[in-house]
Amino acid sequence: MIRSLLRAVVPLLAFAAGAQAQTPDPAVERGRYLAVAGNCVSCHTQESGQKFAGGLAFETPFGTLYSTNITPDPGTGIGKWSEADFVRALRTGVRPNGEHLYPAFPYTAFTKVTDADAHALFVYLKSLAPVNAPAPENKMHFPYNQRWALGMWKTLFFTEGRFVGDKSKPAQWNRGAYLVQALAHCDACHAPRNFLGAESSDLVMSGGEYTAAVPGGEQKVWSTPNLTSAPTGLKSWSVQDITDYLKTGRNAFTETYGPMNEVILNSTRNLSDSDVQAMAVYLKSLPASKPESVSKPSAEVMQAGETVYNVQCGTCHLPTGLGNQDENSGARLADSPIVQASNPASLINTIIYGPPLPNPPLPKRWKPMEGFGDKLEDDEIAALSTFLRATWGNNASAVTAAQVAKQR
Repeated sequence: MIRSLLRAVVPLLAFAAGAQAQTPDPAVERGRYLAVAGNCVSCHTQESGQKFAGGLAFETPFGTLYSTNITPDPGTGIGKWSEADFVRALRTGVRPNGEHLYPAFPYTAFTKVTDADAHALFVYLKSLAPVNAPAPENKMHFPYNQRWALGMWKTLFFTEGRFVGDKSKPAQWNRGAYLVQALAHCDACHAPRNFLGAESSDLVMSGGEYTAAVPGGEQKVWSTPNLTSAPTGLKSWSVQDITDYLKTGRNAFTETYGPMNEVILNSTRNLSDSDVQAMAVYLKSLPASKPESVSKPSAEVMQAGETVYNVQCGTCHLPTGLGNQDENSGARLADSPIVQASNPASLINTIIYGPPLPNPPLPKRWKPMEGFGDKLEDDEIAALSTFLRATWGNNASAVTAAQVAKQR
């Protein structure tokens, strides 16, 4: 009787002990979520490489940088780093050996991360399986290959400090501000930079540039749109429009393509509904950026652009530029932040190469757009782009054939 009872009880005790041992560490789970919010995997994972093992190349005006291994490998990763080492790198851009990190690692935003979130990120990264993967040597041009000079750069352009909420704003707004400004580091791509690569503090979120692949794999400059409430930005988008885009990759205006694919697939769509909506609330509240001076294109260029549009584009995008939700139609071009971006690079890339769509693909919605680079000459694409940027209420500068040639 006793033996039978023991045979029944002991497995139950063992199961209970095993279940208890497998209970996820709350700090690890919290850190995992924060790493998603920061989109760490996109920058620290090369194509077909192991997650967080680094080695992804970043083409910059100053040379090529490679992301580092942030797995806990003791030789090639952060296995020997203490939490203090990690927090110092996260918030000040300094390695344990005292070397400065290039601001391609956005410590200018991560400096705002809270103590609790920095701790959780460290615990999560330390929980990963170590991967032995040394980062390739950076290929920076002189004098940008002199890391010591980054100390002077920081003196000029970097201010350390944690996020401080606005007590006059509701909790949802402050949560969104924290996510956008700190973890998601949106301004790293959506702010223009000066000749030394520092963000323009008075034009934050008004659009910038980013180098990424076009279909075929060649690296080209992409422009990021204005995320303020300017007419050339998100003025026409509601909070729900922004929420839908970040959560699903599409809304009534557009769907994700190009460099935003990884942001949405690896980060924002995996965040909680409340966090995505908080980000949307904050973004919608941003005051409009200062209007740019826009030169009026000539009647001849507009006529040439309209002719190209009617022949090549009007059937899908409609004469109104509004498109529709039919799978045989095209996306909306009126009120488009991408069409009206200060730098027309993304618009030109889309016309030449077609839009790089997310992988895995979203359910079919619009007719897939082909590239027109083999059909249209540079001056035709310039005229078409100019027409798109000055029609249906759009208001952006004309595009030149030289700008098109640069994106070829």
